[in-house]
This record gives sequence, C-alpha cells and structure tokens, in this order.
Amino acid sequence: MCGIVGAVSSRNIVPILVQGLQRLEYRGYDSCGVAVHAASLNASSSAGLRRARSTARVAELLEQVQTDHLEGATGIAHTRWATHGAPTVSNAHPHFSHGTGADASASTPGRVAVVHNGIIENHEELRAALQARGYVFASQTDTEVIAHLVDSHYNGDLFDAVRATVAELRGAYAIAVMHKDEPQRVVGARAGSPLILGVGKDGSEHFLASDAMALAGVTDQVVYLEEGDLVDLQRGRYWIVGKGRESLTPAQRPVRTVQAHSGAAELGPYRHYMQKEIFEQPRAIADTLAGVEGIVPELFDGAGLHGEPGAAAWRVFKEIDSVLILACGTSYYSGCAAKYWLEEIAGIPTQVEVASEYRYRTSVPNPRSLVVTISQSGETADTLAALRHAQSLGMQHTLTICNVATSAMVRECKLAYVTRAGVEIGVASTKAFTTQLAGLFLLTLALAQSRGRLTAEQEAAHIKAMRHLPVALQAVLALEPQVISWAQDFARMENALFLGRGLHYPIALEGALKLKEISYIHAEAYPAGELKHGPLALVTSSMPVVTVAPNDALLEKLKSNMQEVRARGGVLYVLADADTRIESSEGIHVIRMPENYGQLSPLLHVVPLQLLAYHTACARGTDVDKPRNLAKSVTVE
Repeated sequence: MCGIVGAVSSRNIVPILVQGLQRLEYRGYDSCGVAVHAASLNASSSAGLRRARSTARVAELLEQVQTDHLEGATGIAHTRWATHGAPTVSNAHPHFSHGTGADASASTPGRVAVVHNGIIENHEELRAALQARGYVFASQTDTEVIAHLVDSHYNGDLFDAVRATVAELRGAYAIAVMHKDEPQRVVGARAGSPLILGVGKDGSEHFLASDAMALAGVTDQVVYLEEGDLVDLQRGRYWIVGKGRESLTPAQRPVRTVQAHSGAAELGPYRHYMQKEIFEQPRAIADTLAGVEGIVPELFDGAGLHGEPGAAAWRVFKEIDSVLILACGTSYYSGCAAKYWLEEIAGIPTQVEVASEYRYRTSVPNPRSLVVTISQSGETADTLAALRHAQSLGMQHTLTICNVATSAMVRECKLAYVTRAGVEIGVASTKAFTTQLAGLFLLTLALAQSRGRLTAEQEAAHIKAMRHLPVALQAVLALEPQVISWAQDFARMENALFLGRGLHYPIALEGALKLKEISYIHAEAYPAGELKHGPLALVTSSMPVVTVAPNDALLEKLKSNMQEVRARGGVLYVLADADTRIESSEGIHVIRMPENYGQLSPLLHVVPLQLLAYHTACARGTDVDKPRNLAKSVTVE
C-alpha cells in the first residue's frame, strides 16, 4: 500500500518524482504529495523545504506543482492509502516537523520532511512523549511522529538522527527523510515494508522507491534493501548499513539489473487497466507456461534462484506429508481451489489458511508440511508475517507462487514458482489470479509425480490441456457481449449471491469478491448445497443468483439447488457448460461456456465473472481501477 519515490540529483527531479507517483498510484490514491529542498538546485535559495499536497489524484498534484513552480534536485514524494487519519491535506504526506516552542507551527518553515509506508504501532505513546516536549502535531497520522522524532534526534547529521529514530519505532515502515540543513541528502530505512535503491546511470544521482516500476526509464540498476537496512543517498555516493547498526561499516548489497518497463502501465486501446488485464490473460497464461515440457521439480526452484535447479525441490517433495497454504484475498481463493487439486490428484492432505489470521491463533505445526505462500506482489505483509511465523514453529519447507521474482516472498522461501502475469495495475486482481491457478496446478502435478501418483500418459494429457488454455480463454473472452447484457441487470441491484459446488465454490467466492470490490454491490458466495441452511431466506426477485455450472459429478445436485432458488422467485444467471442441458427460460439466464475443461475449468469460469464485475462497475460509474478504500499490494497488517 502507498508509494514512495525519492531522489538526490544535480537536476530538477520533480518531474521524475511525479511520474513515479503516477506509476505507483494504484498502490494508494487517497492523497498524494511531493517535497523538495529548494537549495539543492539553487544554492542561493533561502526557501528551504517546500511541498505540495493534494487529496485529488496525481494528475492534479502535477498541476499544483507547476503552478507553484516547485523545483529541486533533492526530493521525496508519496501517494497514500489512508490508515491513520482521513484522506485530508493535513494528513497527506510528506509530513514536516517544525521544531518546538511557540513558533513551531505549520506556518513556520519545515525542518524535517518524511514520507512513510507502513504502520507505527507505538505512535500513541511516542506522540504523547513528543507533545510533552513541545512538539505540535498538525495531523492525525502515525507518520508525523517520525518527523518529530528525527527532529528531536538531529544534531548535525541526518543519518544519525534517522538511525536513532528507527530504534524507537515498533511496527512496519519504509521511510525517506530530508532535513533543511542538508540540501543534497535523503536517508531511507525499511522494516517490514519494501524499499529499493535505484543507482543512477552515471553514479551522480540516486533514487529511492517502493517499487522498481516507479523508476522505469530513469534507471534499471536496483538494490533491494534488506530487512532493517538504512540507506544514505548523497550526490555521487550511497551507503547502506544493515540490521543491528552497532557498526557503521557499509553492508554489501548486490546491484541488479531490473527491466521495469514503463510500457506495461500504458492503457492502449482499453478503457481501464482492469479490462486490459482481463484480456491479457491468454498471453499471461502462455508466458507462465513457457518452457514447461514436463512436470519436473526444477520448475519450483525459481529458475535456479536457490542453487542447482530441481535438486532442492525434489528433496523437499520427497520429505513432505502435507501442504499448508497461506494467502490473503484473491490469492486465498486460488489456494482454496488448489486444495481440491492437491487432495484429488496428488493425494496429499492440504490446509488453506487466511494469512492474516494464521499467526494469531494456536496451531499444531508439522515440520513435514510444505508451506506454500501465494502473493501477486510478493510483499503482502500479512502473508510474509504468516510465513515467518510458520518458520518460527519449525516448518522449514517453504515454497511461494509469486508474480515478482525479486520480491521478499521469493527471497525468503526456499522454493519458488514465478508466474509471468506481468505488471498488474488494476486493484481488482484478474490475470494474477489465473496465473496463480496455473502455477498451483503445476505444483499439484509435480507433487503427484513425486508421490508416484502420475503416469507418463496422465502427465502428457494434463500438459496438453494446459497448453490449450490460452486458446480456450480467447473463446471465453468472446462471450463479453452476453456478459454486458447481464451487467445491465446487475447495475440496478444492491445485492447478489454467487453459488458453486466443489472445485467451483472458490470461483464463486472470487466472483463475489470482484463484484463487491469495484461495483460496491454487496455480494456473497456460498456452496450451493448450503442454500437451504440459511442463505435461501435472502432470495427474492431483486437478488440475482449467479451460478457456476460445469458438467461435473455435482451437476445434478446443483440443478436441484437452482430449482430451490426458482421456487422462491429468485432470478438465476448461469455459466453453464454446453452439455449441461440447462436452458434459458423465465427467470433463468444462461451463458454457455465454449467447452468443458474438466479440472482446469476454474481458469475459464472465472473470466466471465471478472467481466461481469467490470461491466457492472462501468454501468454504475465507479472508479474501476481505483475502487474506494482499497489499494494494490497490501504491505500493512
């Protein structure tokens, strides 16, 4: 959540900061702001720290910056997803400290400027202590305590002040800090929230960002800061001090070349990023499956990220006797679908846990369990915390299904399968979900193979079916006009039910999540057999009921559940395989899927549900890519 960009250069970096915010805006868009040191560009300037903040989008901030002629060679910027305090200008970052005393107010020049991602858990006690010392707070945020703490510790060296400050902080943070007395310096720190260092092309300028995409076109040389790192950026040099910090000896962190293509953020002919990403799914699946010739364990060594390809995965798969899946949101639903595959095909007991709950309950650890984390960004705070908790309980066999090869999740798990969905801008995940399902199905086959439950013929059949997925997805996307017709009905509703059975119940859950996320229609999903145990009381003619109806072993039972809905006056919207013999009639609207896809059908059935949510949201006029109260990449608990 939230986005940080910072820079120390010899040129005006405000355009770079604002462009970086535009690329990170999907991570948080409640407010935004930029601060610069005027003297960093013009040594004769006496303006010191200057800032512009807005509760509008970054495009409006750019207009404000241009009107105010805000320029500087040293600066920090932020786009916010609100945690502490409402989305107001006073709560927007960057935050200033104006010192103490009678003259310390928002009208006096700022001495310290801070931007922050994360949550400071002890901010209330720190605030009370700082207020007792005379610091005046202008916001409701937890971030402002950081600015005042840095000011209180400052004694001529910003790095020392930040080092002393973070020693007092509890919680998660990525911060970038400037001081009025040091016009060519930015200091950053990270603990629990991602932060990267961008190394300038000629070494004369350096950058900070919460995501490499913010620096696309500026630099492709990136250092991924590790947990507890402090980084000092100055013109022509940078240095990093690692966790512990008793010694100021620079820590050695590798510089990596990262191709963060800015073109990935271009809309092209599409109306919204979500629409673009829905239609990118055939290509994303094809890319994710590229190079898959057979189900061999080396697929899960993260392309050699952790040593000899294949060797580690083969050893782990032979040692485990169960699977524990940890994930949140959409990724959790992909894990729920994988549970059906893992138990049926691989014959391995599987448990799926909501990551944000797992670490806060007493569980029974199994050292022989494979802990599987699923995350689009690889930086999801709840999932990382759950992973570390599982490791602390003695579960050391870890694997991640993740879309970012350089993420914390990949670095902290022993095994990895990196999907190739590409950059996903829309807050409501689409192509990341289907590529996660593809990766999880490959994991299922790999485990089945290692356990002797997969013949060569079965493996070949599964691989053939997976390779046909891009073509099958194109056929499903061709159903869009029929889905738009449904969306016109849904746009007038305020509630909806989604039904599925067996493997398709998680797909119903995902469909309901998509609808509520972007259209703000209250939507819930249930196993269809549970209708009679309570939810049937909600069914009326104004409660549309979406039903996922593949031709599988549960079809006849599902038809009975559908009749229960019709008997109560409910209106059904059915995604049916062609051979289900479910026909459109009064109160029953049917869209026929192009083909029956067996165990892989969840990857096809979810696409019309994504399109339904998208077109319903468009009809209701909501902000599809940036739904209210939400943001991408949840890096706070």
